[in-house]
Amino acid sequence: MPEVDLPLNAPAPPALSIAAGNILVIDDEAGIRDSLEVLLTLEGYAVKMASDGEQGMRILELENFDLVLLDLALPGLSGLELLPQIKVMHPELPVIMITAYGTVDNIVDAIRAGAENFVQKPWDNEKLLADIRSAIARHKAEEENVQLKRAFKQRYSFPNIVGKSEVMTRVFDLVAQVAPSRSTVLVQGESGTGKELIAKAIHANSPRRDKPFVPINTGAMPSELLESTLFGHVKGAFTSAVASKKGLFEVANGGTLFLDEIATMGMDTQAKILRVLQDRRFMHLGGIQEIQVDVRIIAATNIDLRQAVRDGRFREDLFYRLNVITVDLPPLRARREDIPPLVQHFLEFYCNENGMPLRKLSADALRALIDHDWPGNVRELENSIERGVVLSSGPVIGSDLLPGHITGRSFQDALLEHNPNASLFDILEDIERRIIIEKLERCNWNQTDAAEQFHIPLSTLNQKIKRLNIEIRKRGRE
Repeated sequence: MPEVDLPLNAPAPPALSIAAGNILVIDDEAGIRDSLEVLLTLEGYAVKMASDGEQGMRILELENFDLVLLDLALPGLSGLELLPQIKVMHPELPVIMITAYGTVDNIVDAIRAGAENFVQKPWDNEKLLADIRSAIARHKAEEENVQLKRAFKQRYSFPNIVGKSEVMTRVFDLVAQVAPSRSTVLVQGESGTGKELIAKAIHANSPRRDKPFVPINTGAMPSELLESTLFGHVKGAFTSAVASKKGLFEVANGGTLFLDEIATMGMDTQAKILRVLQDRRFMHLGGIQEIQVDVRIIAATNIDLRQAVRDGRFREDLFYRLNVITVDLPPLRARREDIPPLVQHFLEFYCNENGMPLRKLSADALRALIDHDWPGNVRELENSIERGVVLSSGPVIGSDLLPGHITGRSFQDALLEHNPNASLFDILEDIERRIIIEKLERCNWNQTDAAEQFHIPLSTLNQKIKRLNIEIRKRGRE
């Protein structure tokens, strides 16, 4: 064990009602842990000890710390392997690496992974304490800033939007700024990033909150039906128009109209939307009387509208009308630190919805979720957690209950690991059940779409759902 100098006959520190900071030491050498505990306690810090990475992660799940002292060479997971997991769980938590083997490559790797500093054994007590004081001071200042931002966010209503990453904090700030205005907002982001939730948050924090919020997926219907839905029609405007009908612009009068997948609209419909934005007037299909409305437009798209303009698929004048204020939603792979709180949010939601005691994820399951690239973003994560909750039979959801494309394991491997005595019939039935559930998840629990993709009659799929005791879930949320 490297020698560690400790102050001799040091006077006892003054009594502290609050510790100077909470420090977790993760080191496999008992002598090092004991030396650090004495040194740090004399300085007024509250200290917890862990002898390996797994014990350290368990402690971090239960308690809050201001700093981690992490040994590079640990049994099992090394310090460099553990560091990214700590930063995912607690992105702002400073970590100082300690090692007897400090190479240049190790230092570079540690700093790239998010280490605050790198200290080599045997260390200089005064320098180590100075580094600790500096890191904790910065951490507490950052925490105060986070608390201020959180208090600012709590003044507003952002239901079901979970995120503590810096990129999402900027989104929350922008939403809070633009919500009180009358301006048109364009929400951009990949499918499944939560564009409708952002639109609802803007509406809920605007002066229009007591008026209707009316969403429509403009890509889900042909142009003739879309125009009738948006603008309404008079009796006899077309063959099936047996009675006059209001459009969504009238329904949303005084409130907000959310136009999802705006880029899929035909050019004729785009021209009519442009006129409403310019003049706040329109006519029913087949009508001759102009109708004036006061509607705020929030549009959303998952494609590059500028490129669509260049390609001649989207009107340039409409683009500039919509692009007054733009909210760019990051993909989930760009904010991996938000995965643990999102997982907890969905676990609580689906356990409550299914009348189950609260489940938790195993460490390997959480690691698989953090490592996945999430092409379907938050919606894909939500579906994965819902699946795990529905299929779970105990308090812990293991990686065997996650979709195979996330864990890289086959259904057979997962089933045999869970039940090594499973019969061939059990294996085949479980494979069929999980394939159907996964297809339903990908089709947003639309049985008709799932049957079409399976190339089987809907009645056949319904029979299988009944035989396999699959509980049909309601449609997923944006």
